[in-house]
Amino acid sequence: MNMTSKIVSMADAAARIQDGAVITVSSSSGLGCPDKILEAIGTRFDSEGHPRNLTTLHPIAAGDMYGIKGIDHLAKDGLLSTIIAGSYPSGPSNLPMPAIWQMLVENRVAAYNVPSGILFDMHRDVAARRPGVMTKVGLDTFVDPIRQGCAMNDVAADRPIVSRLELGGETWLHFPNIVPDVAIIRATTADERGNLTYEHEGAYLGGLEQAIAVRNHGGLVIAQVKRVTASGSLRPHDVRVPGHLVDLIVVDPDQRQTTETGYDPAISGEIMRPWSSFSLAEHGIEKVVARRAAMELKSGQTANLGFGISAMVPRVLLEAGQEQAVTWAIEQGATGGMPLTGFAFGCASNADAYMPSPQQFTYFQGGGFDVSFLSFLEIDLDGNVNVSKLGKKPYLTAGCGGFVDITANARKIVFSGLFEAGADLELTEDALKVRTPGKFTKMVDEVEHVTFSGRRAKELGQDVIYVTERCVIHLTDAGLVATEIMPGIDPARDIVDASKGRVRLANDLVEMPKALLSRGAMELSL
Repeated sequence: MNMTSKIVSMADAAARIQDGAVITVSSSSGLGCPDKILEAIGTRFDSEGHPRNLTTLHPIAAGDMYGIKGIDHLAKDGLLSTIIAGSYPSGPSNLPMPAIWQMLVENRVAAYNVPSGILFDMHRDVAARRPGVMTKVGLDTFVDPIRQGCAMNDVAADRPIVSRLELGGETWLHFPNIVPDVAIIRATTADERGNLTYEHEGAYLGGLEQAIAVRNHGGLVIAQVKRVTASGSLRPHDVRVPGHLVDLIVVDPDQRQTTETGYDPAISGEIMRPWSSFSLAEHGIEKVVARRAAMELKSGQTANLGFGISAMVPRVLLEAGQEQAVTWAIEQGATGGMPLTGFAFGCASNADAYMPSPQQFTYFQGGGFDVSFLSFLEIDLDGNVNVSKLGKKPYLTAGCGGFVDITANARKIVFSGLFEAGADLELTEDALKVRTPGKFTKMVDEVEHVTFSGRRAKELGQDVIYVTERCVIHLTDAGLVATEIMPGIDPARDIVDASKGRVRLANDLVEMPKALLSRGAMELSL
């Protein structure tokens, strides 16, 4: 193969994909999404009827609901037969349901939700020709065959991809190898030999591991890049995927850095933003919850961060002048700095380092960090948490993502969310009052999907608390116990009755500090 023959058109690359292929895609929603080559595959199918019956692997979601279609380019009957994803495109209910979710709920594709870290582990074990992933991550959750075994619909449930094994007197989950035939990855620059650098990317994700898994089994590796440079012009230390692993290069000069962002050099660590340039959290109920969650931090800790209210915690520290008091670690790989919110979630500015996602997940799965800040959709009597499935509005959640990997061995977990959905709340600097109860409580008898197992947490001795606008709840052997109450809240009416008795009051119930309600900056001592 000569030096320039790796550079091909999108159509030529799509033409190389065979019927029945297993394709692994590197992406995290809009971040690092090789959207144009996915579009080319969908376009080829529309005109030729090929490739057919594809299986796709997505450690993190490909595409979003805001202009980067990603997996939706492939969400066509006949083209896609199976999808195994750590997460799926998600968004608000006022937007149309993504095509992949439509296929999922109508049983037109076998769909699985496998924790992101496990999916990266699967690639490494496939690459090394080991006998599949053996893990305790996911025990007693929807990942476990005693529940759904990762299946997201009926057609997937009929084709199990995980089993329980007893080894050495312990119970493990076993994920047999799924060998990918094609890897579709993304970078910023390729030289003519296929060496890839990531200088404009907000994360490395897992492209290297995915490419090795495919190369070691004689498959095809396609890299979408922004630009091509001459052979020998890239600094070897900057090359993240070496050219001998890459077969084809396709060029999209307009590829977005992430959702709704063409290019921001602070996201890729090329410049450092002044700390004063970051916006503070807007005053309101969610900020009050984030403030109370932040009180669980200690200076010098390393903390993991998830989507939702929890994503506001770094802004609470910023407002208090404590923006560098802890080190944040997020699953896309950024470590340190300021995790971003909104469309740029999954990215960080002023990061200390960018870890490849597979290594970040190894760190998470082993519980090396101090505390994790995550959100909840619903909590049940056993302390189980659901963030991965909502039957009535499935695409409001992305699935589990890295949630199961992160919580598996975390020493301490702080879940944040609102006690009820749709309650009319009055917030003043002195009190928070419930004017009108919500449509339904988020404290239920049994969650729809067990993304986090309260029972296993108690077995492992994990420290688990749930922070809401009304109270702080601890997971105890006696169930859910409210230990702190917000000023203005009626404990009997707004907690016990509102939860239908599912949350009990501690005998030594105390009031949270009024400073949480302040419109001004709250002094925060870590």
